[in-house]
Amino acid sequence: MALDAMTIDALAPAVIVGSVVFTAGWIFNNWLRMRHGYPLENSWGKSVYPSSDKEAQARIGLITQENAQLRAEVSAMRERLETVERIVTDRGFNVAREIEALRTERAN
Repeated sequence: MALDAMTIDALAPAVIVGSVVFTAGWIFNNWLRMRHGYPLENSWGKSVYPSSDKEAQARIGLITQENAQLRAEVSAMRERLETVERIVTDRGFNVAREIEALRTERAN
């Protein structure tokens, strides 16, 4: 089955449009990956970005340090909350409140 000139003329715009859409999609995909910090890959699936392992290690180090700081802060807040809960639910707190209520009743 041979392709005649009419079939080729009909397919040419579809091939051109398909190539443009494919290329635009590839460019948009790579732009999104760069914008959000994902590594770019070459045709073999190997990471092209970040270009050096030192850069990736520095980024991992910063994230790890920030994670440790946030964990320490959450731990300190948890301890403070436990202390406040202990004070509020402690029987001595209620006794002190009752004593103050009796003092104000006697003063009236």
